[in-house]
Amino acid sequence: MTQHVSAPRDGTGKTLSTGEPPAWRTALARADVRTLSLLGVLAALVVIGGVTRPEEFLDTRNLQLVLTQASVIGVVTVGMTFVITSGGIDLSVGAIVALASVWATTVATQEYGFSGILFTAVLVGLGCGLVNGALVAYGRMVPFIATLAMLASARGLALQITGGRTQIVTVDGVLKLGERDSYVLGVPPLVLVFAVVTVIGWLLLNRTTFGRRTVAVGGNAEAARLAGIDVRRQRLYLYLLSGLCCGIAAFLLVVLSGSGQNTNGNLYELDAIAAAIIGGTLLSGGRGTITGSVLGVLIFTTITDIFALNNLQSDVQQIAKGAIIVAAVLVQRRTASTA
Repeated sequence: MTQHVSAPRDGTGKTLSTGEPPAWRTALARADVRTLSLLGVLAALVVIGGVTRPEEFLDTRNLQLVLTQASVIGVVTVGMTFVITSGGIDLSVGAIVALASVWATTVATQEYGFSGILFTAVLVGLGCGLVNGALVAYGRMVPFIATLAMLASARGLALQITGGRTQIVTVDGVLKLGERDSYVLGVPPLVLVFAVVTVIGWLLLNRTTFGRRTVAVGGNAEAARLAGIDVRRQRLYLYLLSGLCCGIAAFLLVVLSGSGQNTNGNLYELDAIAAAIIGGTLLSGGRGTITGSVLGVLIFTTITDIFALNNLQSDVQQIAKGAIIVAAVLVQRRTASTA
């Protein structure tokens, strides 16, 4: 005869704790460990940079440059984090950034000034995101194939628009944003935009129904559908969000470089995916972290800066990045197996 053992109770009849922490507390502890680990890696890189090149690396202008460069790919990574969390992938982000940047810097567009360039960059990003989302959500195409097709098409269109030439920006309002006179308390405007996008992204993923639906779709799309979530519409929105981030990043890149080129955004898709993965976002979907992704971007940008200051070859830099990605994936698998 099977005996059922009830949970221990106190004198008032309330159930006493069995000593096992609730699931949410365990998940929070793991998230904190990941964040602290990333902060530790970033701190170690800062120490290395400060020891190897103290005058150059710790110079205020160099630190501002690192943050500025991180801002462009960082905005792209925020959008990529949402897509990966939903179980998708977007290989076209770099090409979309290139297309948006060259379309926004044509002579016809620049005639409309600052607002024309900004509006065009964002609109092109949204348009490409809409196509990606429609193909994946309603065309039932595999995200890898759909975004790969967009990558090729956007790169080709960008090359056709520019004819292989660099398009120089002549709008003073855009160029001034990249000058030191426009810094706010020593912080470049591009970094402020990145900070705003990061905060909005964090709130959207962690404090809204949209974020919970994104995680649900990535965890189990069929279960999410049965729970009443419109999975196809959610995926469409996610690729629109990714395209929006690409459009914003394209404008930031135009401000940073003062030009539009068909080679802009080269390998951004790999950098964004890598930053999201080492930040703790599961490539299989179901879990994402904006904070981790941002730290991942800062880690990669700092590595690039240290290698450049020490005149080390780029191939060694790529090997180091590859090793970090492999280590991050192995840690993720070990964490998942012990969950």
